[in-house]
Amino acid sequence: MVKKASLAAKGRECQDAGELQIGIKNKGVSALNFIISNSYAEMSVKAAHFVAAALKAKPDIVLGLPTGSTPIGMYQELVRMHKEEGLDFSQVSTFNLDEYRGLKGDHNQSYRYFMETNLFRHVNIKPENINFLSGVAKDPVAECKRYEEAIIKAGGIDLMILGIGINGHIGFNEPASKLEANSHIVKLTESTIKANARFFEHLEDVPREAITMGVGSILRSRNIILLASGTNKKEAVYGSMSGLVTTEIPGSLLQLHNEVTFFLDTEAAAKIKE
Repeated sequence: MVKKASLAAKGRECQDAGELQIGIKNKGVSALNFIISNSYAEMSVKAAHFVAAALKAKPDIVLGLPTGSTPIGMYQELVRMHKEEGLDFSQVSTFNLDEYRGLKGDHNQSYRYFMETNLFRHVNIKPENINFLSGVAKDPVAECKRYEEAIIKAGGIDLMILGIGINGHIGFNEPASKLEANSHIVKLTESTIKANARFFEHLEDVPREAITMGVGSILRSRNIILLASGTNKKEAVYGSMSGLVTTEIPGSLLQLHNEVTFFLDTEAAAKIKE
């Protein structure tokens, strides 16, 4: 299991950086820990140092990794730590959360390409330790089963790193009346398609489906951190910790886990600070 710095120690670090840490107990569910930074840059550095500490404590750590704009700053700091401080990824294994359906790994908008560009090619991780769902698998059901079995074979995910969508989705688990527990194919909501359109030349180029880890896959991780930045994420963040657990806000299911830390900037944390 990943060794974590004590909350007291993390709190002292946050105070030194002009940040705020809050622990909240929600109506009979687990304690959620919040590290609130003054800026996106500070949040990214704090998250990276949390990940680096976990890696140093367990060099063969199994990481669950996200894509999107939010974790880029964290990845940049991890790359810096590797190049300037010798942070070693040689024993690390990774499982990415999701991939667009219909995109090959070398497509410049695929999540595999994103990871290669922002992290993998800049550190000493072994290619055979990188795990991804295939967006072009001929049998996506079999591909999902293969992925779940690979996670089990690796010993499970030690530290899952998440972002969150403006509608509260984690991975590509979109709001719904019920959610799949394990890896599966999902139809993306219009809000998610529009949010991701900034990465594509035309809106019609955005894939309408993805293949993703399920909520059960995420919750089976031993430790979870979630990164959120910007005022457009404040409702999703608040909905994920307000005490109501609902599949209509997939992030709220994180309240059922006992090792979750939110890394937020002040804009994303605005509603919980109220």
